[in-house]
Amino acid sequence: MSKVELFNDHFQNYKRYGIPKAQLLIADIPYNIGIDAYGSNPMWYKDGDRANGESKLAGKTFFNTDERFKIPEFFHFCSRMLKKEPKAAKQAPCMIVFCSFEQQFELIKHAKENGFEHYINLVFKKNFSPQVLKANMRIVGNSEYAILLYRDKLPKFRNSGNMVMNCMDWPRDNITPKIHPTQKPIKLLERLIEIFTDPGDVVIDPVAGSCTSLLAAKNLGRSAYGFEIMKPMCKEAREKILTISEPLLF
Repeated sequence: MSKVELFNDHFQNYKRYGIPKAQLLIADIPYNIGIDAYGSNPMWYKDGDRANGESKLAGKTFFNTDERFKIPEFFHFCSRMLKKEPKAAKQAPCMIVFCSFEQQFELIKHAKENGFEHYINLVFKKNFSPQVLKANMRIVGNSEYAILLYRDKLPKFRNSGNMVMNCMDWPRDNITPKIHPTQKPIKLLERLIEIFTDPGDVVIDPVAGSCTSLLAAKNLGRSAYGFEIMKPMCKEAREKILTISEPLLF
């Protein structure tokens, strides 16, 4: 039976909880873009409309804790909480880290220092772009980025023998309660978890935020464990996300 737990704590304190090691570690790390956090988000403007002028979020960071996020500490955790590579082929664990475009290069560097020698860059294509709200932009961004990282052996791959392109569609999610400004769509998270794990496997999210990753894992019969240091975020995630008992219909 799958198990889902959220800890209101920093992932560095993982030892006190005795959680099992993961087949897949998935994380949406802080992008560390400071006061430009809402730069490509409609929330920069009142009611998301440029005609209404800037909102109180214009020129603000998402969370104060973002500035204290340390990528080396993150990889120290990941290297210990991801399962060791088994002898059997096509069973190795992996990591998926959502990040900004610029962070990809720093992530690759620190990943190699912690034994993750291989990577595949992932690009997610949206059919919309909040950047169109900016008057001076004519080429607008509609992409999100992530890095798939693994040690030596190719990770477990479950896609009925079919290839997966590294540029994927970004499905809209207008149903899941929105409690985090960079919340990822449930269907996208389910897709990634389904490819790289089997039912009963363990998924860990060290920076769980809204906990949509935990919900996606639960929907697929995987056990999921998440860490989130912000108490209000944990409370809201427990009340609005983790209480959803059935897979959402889109």
